[in-house]
Amino acid sequence: MSLVRRSNVFDPFADFWDPFDVFRSVVPAASTDRDTAAFANARIDWKETPEAHVFKADLPGVKKEEVKVEVEDGNVLVISGERSREKEDKNDKWHRVERSSGKFLRRFRLPEDAKTDQVKAGLENGVLTVTVPKAEVKKPEVKAIEISG
Repeated sequence: MSLVRRSNVFDPFADFWDPFDVFRSVVPAASTDRDTAAFANARIDWKETPEAHVFKADLPGVKKEEVKVEVEDGNVLVISGERSREKEDKNDKWHRVERSSGKFLRRFRLPEDAKTDQVKAGLENGVLTVTVPKAEVKKPEVKAIEISG
């Protein structure tokens, strides 16, 4: 547990406790760049409707060509991609860098009712939407039996 100190007096989050600091010292990160690490965990919502499983990911600044949507092993949805860093000019003086960059990869095991051969994906206004239709669940046939007697 550590208290992270920042130099900006006007920043309300200048001093805060970082509960994951212990893990950062024990588990080496794939990259030492915190911006890359922040983007690596792209946040994705998964909702189920009566017709489909719908995944939504906020990917601002990411182009369609930089995102891959795949189904592997028959029932694992894989969403991956990379946001490139902005090119830096040696004459630029950065005051704050908050936008993240780097690679991301998320995997979701789909339920048995997912029609993985009919997956559709679209990227609009920085939001990736992946729709996985559901197979129609057959209702059990009920046959009434007449009772004699």
